[in-house]
Amino acid sequence: MTAPPYLVRRAPPGPRPAGDWDAPPWAAAETLELACFRPEGSPHQPRTRARLLYDRENVFGIFRVEDRYVRSVGTRYGDPVYRDSCVEVFLEPRPGRGYLNFEFNAGGTLLASHVRDPTRTPGGFRDFTPLPEEEGRRVRIFPSLPPVVDPEVPGPLTWTLAFAIPLALLAARVGPLGPLAGQTWRANLYKCGDETSHPHWASWSPLPERNFHLPAAFGEVRFAAAPAGRRRLNPQRRAPGGIPGGRGGPEPLTQVKDSPTAP
Repeated sequence: MTAPPYLVRRAPPGPRPAGDWDAPPWAAAETLELACFRPEGSPHQPRTRARLLYDRENVFGIFRVEDRYVRSVGTRYGDPVYRDSCVEVFLEPRPGRGYLNFEFNAGGTLLASHVRDPTRTPGGFRDFTPLPEEEGRRVRIFPSLPPVVDPEVPGPLTWTLAFAIPLALLAARVGPLGPLAGQTWRANLYKCGDETSHPHWASWSPLPERNFHLPAAFGEVRFAAAPAGRRRLNPQRRAPGGIPGGRGGPEPLTQVKDSPTAP
């Protein structure tokens, strides 16, 4: 059993979506919830929501986590960020061509790879390629927290992390994508914290075991044809527009802070 299909709306005209959950681009998106917690986890089950949008060049996403026990220490590209307070998105644009996993700790450090056969082996998976740093730098990342959160913050702490994944990066791995309107991909989104004091494992589409690398359990994401901006929005939900730049992209990796940092 997988999650009901999620509709990815086209980003409305104007500033590109960035790190403000309440900004007009994100207010136009559908919201999904990562509410499927594995029983192996601790009693800590942080409420985690996400939104996705797209345009001709990118898939955009944002997570909002109402958390506790937040810790984030990995700072180098490719660090095992799943040990920290972490959110993840796995995308399978084409059947039979593998999926790409993008894993972000709360400070914005990225771990990414292209997995063609997720059968576990001592070295990771039977057939996979870690994305080299020059590819990973093309992903724009907008964390609300500083790069390092240590010691762990035990009290309530809400944080966000937004990203923009270039379609060209995906196409280089799985083949030409073409216009996204009307397409259906498979995907899953996750929240974890393997080496925090209260480990937990949550997903959008439910998992039959504690293993995020199960493409058979991915849900469907369907790309809408109409721009999200054509929907009627509640004016009270509007906020200042998105912020250009972000960690990643062609410029140096510099942090963009869109909300107060951790204590």
